Amino acid sequence: MAREKDQEQAVQTAENEATNGGSHESLPPADAQDLSQEAQGGVSRQEYERVNKERDALLDRLARLQAEFENSRKRNAREQADFREYAVADAVKNFLPVLDNFNLALRSQKSEAGDSALRSGIELIRKQLEDVLLRLGVQPIPAQGQTFDPRVHEAIEMVESSDHGDHEVIEELQPGYKLKDRLLRPAMVRVATNPTKK
Repeated sequence: MAREKDQEQAVQTAENEATNGGSHESLPPADAQDLSQEAQGGVSRQEYERVNKERDALLDRLARLQAEFENSRKRNAREQADFREYAVADAVKNFLPVLDNFNLALRSQKSEAGDSALRSGIELIRKQLEDVLLRLGVQPIPAQGQTFDPRVHEAIEMVESSDHGDHEVIEELQPGYKLKDRLLRPAMVRVATNPTKK
């Protein structure tokens, strides 16, 4: 209520000065209008433009901060997913020799006339271990009959052979494995060299 009275008095004072040739006559019309707006509780054009610029700067800063936050959140989520995806890699590497030993035990059982119950038990354990590794995302690297690929195969020996293609893997000595796209261990192989098929 008191504020409305103050505003009315300011308007009357401004009108009286304007009609009585007060100090506002020397000002340009836009400035006189700004002063009358201020007198009415309004905001001058300069103040309005300053506040507008400040608002635009704050909105721009807010948009940048939101974009930075979103990028940071996405990067953090991607890093966590990568960590979870490959956290098992070291543990899986420790299980690979166990799987190799099961395979060796089965090969030696073939050459010896051994207990068939023992052989079936070893096969069952090996199969369970392979299933667990497969569920974790571990995949064997194909080798036998494939063309030698230095990214996933490790050549132990080059064997001259006319029965196989040049750079064809003729024997897998130790299987290789990868976890999704990451190489855990290359396959150790024997590779054929065929001078007639080069």
